[in-house]
Amino acid sequence: MSLFKSLSITPAPEKEDEKRKAEAEQPNIPERLKELYSSYKDAEDNYNEQGIRDVLIEIGDYFFEQNNLERAVNNFLLAYNRAGTSDIKIDITLKLILVGFRIKDLDLLKKQVEQANYLFEEGGDWERKNRFKAYEACYLMLIRDFKQAALNFLDILATFNSTELFSFQDFIKYTVLMSLVSLERASIRSKVVHAPEILSVIREMPDIQQFLDSLFKCDYKKFFHSFVKMMDLVAQDEYLGHHARFWSREMRVVAYSQFLESYRSVTLQSMAESFGVGLDFLDKELCEFISLGRLACKIDKVNGVIESCRPDTRSSYYQNIVKHGDFFLNRLQKLARMMDV
Repeated sequence: MSLFKSLSITPAPEKEDEKRKAEAEQPNIPERLKELYSSYKDAEDNYNEQGIRDVLIEIGDYFFEQNNLERAVNNFLLAYNRAGTSDIKIDITLKLILVGFRIKDLDLLKKQVEQANYLFEEGGDWERKNRFKAYEACYLMLIRDFKQAALNFLDILATFNSTELFSFQDFIKYTVLMSLVSLERASIRSKVVHAPEILSVIREMPDIQQFLDSLFKCDYKKFFHSFVKMMDLVAQDEYLGHHARFWSREMRVVAYSQFLESYRSVTLQSMAESFGVGLDFLDKELCEFISLGRLACKIDKVNGVIESCRPDTRSSYYQNIVKHGDFFLNRLQKLARMMDV
């Protein structure tokens, strides 16, 4: 769904001048808008292109605050057409991304994120790039690219400044949730668990802290207890709500995989007790993930034992060499026949 279909409007920046002139003559126009229109007229009378552009951005911001997104987009587009530098174009593009976040329009967000990346190839200062990392991470959460979202968040962990998106506490929440579901344990230990920026704030978020600590310290019973609270949190989140079931499934895979890595074989009863769940529930969960190829193990139902199937790296290397070698020999034989002809 595009932005304008979702809003039931058609962008018409060329008609914005008519609306502006008509509104400027109305006696009951809001005082702030009246001031902005007056500033626009002064800049226009003095042929001040930069002044016109800056006022158009301010007018767009005003309509964005009023949730009149059609007028906001129109004014941002007019300002973009008058932007002379990459930095100004980046600023306006970020504002259009904010409009996309307001209505969760993935088409608009995809287009503007790609445009921002293109503009950053031409230039853009460190502060703008830093802000954009957070914007892009939010877009990545919306399209379920949790790993790249985590990497983006971790890149700006010490320099987060996009408070127009969310608070620093929410930023830490997203960093932890995205990292746990997608990164390796070693990366989580060095970049999340021991990160001073996270340690300085996570104490104020006991549910998030318990969720992180219980998984990292392999306290799986406490992990499942806090997992229920995290599910409610994720389900109600504006960026992750639509992916709550997927996130829940991936987190369970992470926890089960981490537990099974420590054992060559373990009884189903012992694992159920470690997680604080029933045998039937755990058996159903493991069977589903094993059938999907998400867990490298098998269940001996007769003896009630789970056996880990550790990948044979040497064997896989050998199979790859044989496969590619056979393909290469076939190509050589075909080439030899062609040369003989």
